[in-house]
Amino acid sequence: MHDERALLEERLNRTLKERIRPAIYGETAPLDLAVWTVPDEPVPVAEALAATYEPAAVGDAWGAPWSTSWFRLTGSVPEAWQGKQVEVVLDLGFTHPGPGFQSEGLAYNAQGEPIKGIEPRNTYLPVEGQDVLFYLEAAGNPTILDFHPFLPTPLGDKETAGTEPLYKILRAELAVFQPQVWHLMLDIEVLQSLMKELQDHDPRRHKILHALDRAMDALDLNEVAATADLARAELEHVLSLPASASAHQVSAIGHAHIDSAWLWPLRETVRKCARTFSNVTKLMDEYPDFYFACSQAQQYAWMKDHHPHVWDRVREKVRSGQFVPVGGMWVESDTNMPGGEAMARQLVHGKRFFLDNFGVETEEVWLPDSFGYSAALPQLIKLSGSRWFLTQKLSWNQINKFPHHTFWWEGIDGTRIFTHFPPVDTYNSSLSGEELARASRQFAEHAKASRSLVPFGYGDGGGGPTREMMETAHRVANLEGSPTVKVEPPRDFFQAAQDEYPDAPVWAGELYLEKHRATYTTQARTKQGNRRSEHLLREAEHWATAAALQGHDYPHDELDALWKTVLLHQFHDILPGSSIAWVHREAEATYARVAAELKAITARAIDAIKGDGTDELTFDVLGGEAPKPFVAPENGVLDNGRLRVTIDADGIVLSILDLENDREVLPPHGFAGMPQLHRDNPNQWDAWDIDPFYRNWKSDLIPSERIDAQDGVVVRAKFGNSVLTQTIRLREGAKQLDFDTEVDWQEREKLLKIAFPLDVRAEVSTAETQFGHLHRPVHTNTSWEAAKFEICAHRFLHVGEPGYGVAVVNDSTYGHEVTRTTREDGGTTTTVRLSLLRAPRFPDPETDQGEHRFRYALVVGAGIPEAIDAGYRINLPPQTVQGSTAPQPLVRTDNPAVRVEAVKLADDRSGDVVVRLYEAHGGRARATLSTSFPYTSIHETDLLERPLNDASGDITLRPFQVVTLRFTR
Repeated sequence: MHDERALLEERLNRTLKERIRPAIYGETAPLDLAVWTVPDEPVPVAEALAATYEPAAVGDAWGAPWSTSWFRLTGSVPEAWQGKQVEVVLDLGFTHPGPGFQSEGLAYNAQGEPIKGIEPRNTYLPVEGQDVLFYLEAAGNPTILDFHPFLPTPLGDKETAGTEPLYKILRAELAVFQPQVWHLMLDIEVLQSLMKELQDHDPRRHKILHALDRAMDALDLNEVAATADLARAELEHVLSLPASASAHQVSAIGHAHIDSAWLWPLRETVRKCARTFSNVTKLMDEYPDFYFACSQAQQYAWMKDHHPHVWDRVREKVRSGQFVPVGGMWVESDTNMPGGEAMARQLVHGKRFFLDNFGVETEEVWLPDSFGYSAALPQLIKLSGSRWFLTQKLSWNQINKFPHHTFWWEGIDGTRIFTHFPPVDTYNSSLSGEELARASRQFAEHAKASRSLVPFGYGDGGGGPTREMMETAHRVANLEGSPTVKVEPPRDFFQAAQDEYPDAPVWAGELYLEKHRATYTTQARTKQGNRRSEHLLREAEHWATAAALQGHDYPHDELDALWKTVLLHQFHDILPGSSIAWVHREAEATYARVAAELKAITARAIDAIKGDGTDELTFDVLGGEAPKPFVAPENGVLDNGRLRVTIDADGIVLSILDLENDREVLPPHGFAGMPQLHRDNPNQWDAWDIDPFYRNWKSDLIPSERIDAQDGVVVRAKFGNSVLTQTIRLREGAKQLDFDTEVDWQEREKLLKIAFPLDVRAEVSTAETQFGHLHRPVHTNTSWEAAKFEICAHRFLHVGEPGYGVAVVNDSTYGHEVTRTTREDGGTTTTVRLSLLRAPRFPDPETDQGEHRFRYALVVGAGIPEAIDAGYRINLPPQTVQGSTAPQPLVRTDNPAVRVEAVKLADDRSGDVVVRLYEAHGGRARATLSTSFPYTSIHETDLLERPLNDASGDITLRPFQVVTLRFTR
């Protein structure tokens, strides 16, 4: 039996769907259509305007996957329509799931100037004058993600997607826009949505219910346009009642979270930005109170390079204050895996772009969708000159609800940043009553604060806010039963929120996302490309600086472009491995090009300073000794007097004896470097997730053969259709066992891990993060610890007990796991496992297939300093060249706790030398710097190399402090 509200809901829904929405447009007139299908990749608008078009019509199929079709739309506004609002209305064949995930278009005028985008919920073009001529660049982007189910598809790569058309033109006509009907629809939708969220006993709910009922009675369904104003009059009173004085305050900001690549390639993101930015700048003309926040300097740079008209419009609206640059990063990057210097450069390049092009100092770091946040970020945010941080993704936690929405976030060095996590639980809001009520209901700081932020607009694939959303914002600005809503820039929100709640609670340490843990592992080649690019950039900058100090040219422009390429690929759906095959295929090729160019820069610099001799000298950015040779095995035993490693006939590492400490490193029946295979079938997001039940099935990949080579032991394991080969080596004088691993990976929906069981009782694991390290409990006392069953580490992960420790270091692996068990003999085994490879089927069904090479090592008897050293060394091995002069590092410190992370020439091309260093051991440190070049003064600067304080060669650092020094020459 239906109650009164249910009956009204049925009446409203049917009336909206069948009568009101269809009546928004009245009289119609046809358009003439013509089409030109671009033969291959997208072309500039000038080429499209000069092309030869063929006749087309509504009902025609178009749009092979990833193709582009240009439609010419011509027509004439009937004389009888003079004085009426006329629009072109288009439907390119739009289907679920909405904007950003299917076909889209950008309309141009006859002069080739972009007008606005066309998307599934933004289908109109404004008509001015009587003659109509538009060119529409329509993208035949396939729908990769339909959310349920996640099925493997060949559509994720142009090379496999096929050529059959995906879409059919459903509508292309001139139509008279009926504003009174449109406003009635919006009135009803706002009140209906609010009514759904009000409690049964709330009198406000009953006022709205009866007003809507009267409006339906006033509306003649056969004369909707003629009676719309009568129906609106019945709603006027309930729409004019003000909100409570104590109502939650929402700061709304227009937003379009555009993934710089995801279910589309990078080239398509350029077009998505052009469509979205055209939409919002047009909307700003219509609504002077509309503000739009946009992050990712890379996306602005694309407009500057590829869409000058859009770029000019953006600059115009930045000057007016409506288009608001935020974020201060080159892209909305992943923050778990980029190295310390890369994270610094994300902020440097992002903020500098906004300063150079707009004169805007961005103050908020804007990362709503990245998959967890490194505890090193607060310090870097502050050092970049920013003050605030925004995230949304923590609402995706699987197990534990994050306890705050407004708080101070404390990093590993003690720096605190004022942070907001919007309780609306979306960065793509439409400002519906449901969303606003959720923002108010879920806000965790009601006792002392009253403000939250709501980003509104279609996102992920772009589109941005619509005129309907702005009209909704006006209706809910001060509406009884709802939070108040003010559209304003994020800076206004953050300043007001901080002023209101300066003593907000503190959250210390990483913001770990209890989901998407597989992003530390998926698409191993992309991750390897990132890691190697970071270290090649370090070497290239260092040696190019050395050469420049001897009078040679410094490759400012080359290094700038290469850094920006690497930073782009740290976007939170590229580096994490969650994009389509096309993206990762291009990334692999790009990283190869970057490596070649960086090696060439380094080689030129070394060649300029090494002299003409024929001696071999060690060329080493770290300034260490040349590596010693590997010991030869004897019947599977590697022994260098410090370690004795025993490998049985099958290739199993049975024993690692620390001869100096007379201690066996492995527990009873524990085998070092054992490959282990798991079934890997997450519940939902294939490329993104590892769910804890993967542990329920495990297969040890027992080697089948052992070969004693001259410089190590080669072992091989065959499983399924795959082969894994490990070359196990031990250098003279070292306490590090090296594993060079090759995998021909042909598995599907499997996870490959490498296990190192260790006879130590570790209370915590210590993982390298940017400019420091992070301690995580090994126990699972609470659900917070248990949820961290897969963790991120950079170059090393260390475990130990008082007086003894072991580290696992790697050259390109990020996913790790640490567990602790009690044995029958009463001892404790701590097992460290590296996650090497996965094989999810969505969105790239060929993820990680093929050949891979990894390097990792076990460092025995290591403390944190030794782990740091080994992590650096496995990623930056010494090289040799022929010459008469051994190139030496430009800057050294006399304290190993103070690490030099970057040496470069200043970005302003003054010739000053910039050195970035940090305290690496987690304690206070003093150090004296020595340089191989003369200088006149030293200044401490922020990340953008702007002076902060005078400095000297004697420095004192707090734990994990990052310092940038500028040496004036």
